[in-house]
Formats: sequence, C-alpha cells, structure tokens
Amino acid sequence: MPIGFLISTLVPAGFTALALWPRPTKGPRATPAFVLETTFNELPFVIVYWLAASTLLAVAQGRIDSPIGWAGVAVALLTAIGVALVVRRATRARPALDGALGSGLGIRWRDELDQPLGRELRPNIARWPALIAPVRLPARGVHRMRNIAYGPDGTYQRLDLYRPRSDEQRSPALIYFHPGGFFSGRKSREARPLFDRLVRLGWVCAGANYRLGRGGAFPGNLADAKRAVAWLREHAADYGADPGTIFVAGGSAGAHLAVMCALTPNDPTFQPGFEWADTSVAAAVGLYGYYGPAPTNEPMPSAPADYARPGAPPVLVIHGSRDPMVPPGNAREFVGRLRRVSRSPVVYAELPGAQHNFDRFPSIRFAAVIDAVEAFTAWVRSTR
Repeated sequence: MPIGFLISTLVPAGFTALALWPRPTKGPRATPAFVLETTFNELPFVIVYWLAASTLLAVAQGRIDSPIGWAGVAVALLTAIGVALVVRRATRARPALDGALGSGLGIRWRDELDQPLGRELRPNIARWPALIAPVRLPARGVHRMRNIAYGPDGTYQRLDLYRPRSDEQRSPALIYFHPGGFFSGRKSREARPLFDRLVRLGWVCAGANYRLGRGGAFPGNLADAKRAVAWLREHAADYGADPGTIFVAGGSAGAHLAVMCALTPNDPTFQPGFEWADTSVAAAVGLYGYYGPAPTNEPMPSAPADYARPGAPPVLVIHGSRDPMVPPGNAREFVGRLRRVSRSPVVYAELPGAQHNFDRFPSIRFAAVIDAVEAFTAWVRSTR
C-alpha cells in the first residue's frame, strides 16, 4: 500500500528534523529524542540511504502512482534537502576550528611547530564507510589493553590503554574521561576515532573510568582522574609513554574532570593517599563540556573556573552551537573567566550545528575536531 511508503519517508523526516532543531533537555539524562538527534546529526548519510532504499522499493512495486505515493516522494525530497543542511553544517566545523586556533594561538602558530610535528599535520578526511555506518571500522596498528587497574577500587578505577603495536618509546600520552553527567558512561565508547588517529602517530592513549553517582561525587571523581594521571606517569616506561608529556581530554562531565586536572596540579586536597604524586599535565581538551558546579557532598567550590590560575596549562574547548544538553553559554562563560586569569592560551571553538556527543562516530565533524586536537597538541609540544 502507498501508505507504507509514506510512513517510511516520514520516519527519517522526523530524524532529520531532530538533527536540525534539537530540543533542549532537562538535566544531564539522555532522552530517546536526544539519542536520535545527536546520532543523526553526525550520521546524516544513513538517512540518505534509508530514503533511497524506500523510494526505489516503492517504484519497483508501483506504489508511487497515487496521491499518497506522490506525497511520500515530496516528503523524501524535503528530507533530502534537510539532510543537505545537516551535512553543510558539519563541513563548517573545519573553518571554525582553523579560525579558533589562529585566534587563540596566534595567526602564525604553524610557524612555531617543530618541523617533524608540522609535517605530520594533514587533513583527516573521514572516508565513506565511516560516514554511512554507525560503527567504527577496525584500526590497523592499534593494540588495545583492557581493564588495567589504576587504583584500588575494582569497580571504577580501570582504564583501557591503546598503544602502537611497534615498540615506540617516550611517546606523548592522552587520557580521556568519558561523558555521562557524573552518574553514567563508560571508558570504551566515545573518542575511539581520536585514539586511532593519535596511536597511528605513535601516541599512547587511555580511556579511563571513574567513580559515578553519589559514591563518586566531587571531589571523589576528580581524585580518580588525577590518580589515572599519576598511574600513567609512574608506569609510562612500561608502555612507551613519555611521563613528561601527558595530555587530558574529556567529553561533557569528562571535560569537567580533564580541565579540573589541568587547573589543580599536585594539589594534595584532591590527591588523598597519593599526595606525593606529580599530577601536572601538558594541556587539557574539553569536548561539549559542562563547566559549572559538579554534584558534591563537600562544602567546597566545584566549578573549574573557581580554580583558574595564572600558571594553568593551555586549554582547548570545543562546543556545539546547538548543544541541547549543555548550552554553549556555559562554555563561553568558563572560557572568558579562564582567559582573564591564565597566562597560557585558551582556545575556544564553537561548531556550527554541532550538538552533544559529537565524538562518538567517525563523522565529518569529528574528523575536523581530531585534526584540531592534533594541531593544538603539536603546538603545545613545540612551545613548552
């Protein structure tokens, strides 16, 4: 029946509408609409294939030649236009990031790069299989070591380590803290395309869990994040990492922890039981981050801006202009407060049309973000 074809076009039309006009969420909990809009905003080509398959099937079965059938065709065409707008917004991420790096690091920032690092920078164009499939393709040359304990808590204090299969030595390292509103999430889902890219360049990367919910309320979760930094520095030689070149990054709540690590190095208040450890980092990267007060059971400040200091390391903040969970104003306010205090660069990029969780898939947008993270860390390594 033609009504089946019409329904098969209305469903992807609804997904496209969610990608174009996300609805604000109440609190950090993901709703079904939030999951759909953030997914199809990064994977719009899935909708194209859905529409093409539905239309070709309807034509083959003779379901087009009726008012309802032509209504389905009209919906498919309007949806295709909407998908084109989603894709256009994604392609605008690269110029936005390039402009932010020039504004934050200086127009001639590339001239400051060490020659070997400068030669490594090249556009990371997402290839077509990654653009159309909601799964990440296996990465060659990446060795993953799962569930390594970095602390005594067997439930949460675990990390996955990603390293080159070759015996690289004294490689830069990055620790990523997952999103989840401080009450959910896991170490193995987000930022995997970023790990693949950096490991292929010789880096050592880690995705770290941390305590969640009331049991991990601030400053407990920050202590976990800093313990992960201390663990990697202590064991750097075992995995070919450079203990003096450790970066931290995170998404949403994980961005809060990454930035707090950068702003509170070696602070014994947040290092119970390992006060002696060096927890300083080279720089921090926050993706779609939340930078307000964190859930806490302690009478102490818990927002990153409360710990802004002149000697803070460089920070890169990347946020979406249409983030339905953490509005970009939260990131802008934090960046403004940190810039007024820090002597180091604070780079801020706002991505047109980007929403939350844009580091889950190897999308057009995240390919540009990966390039920007690589460029930013190359600058930090060259100018330290």
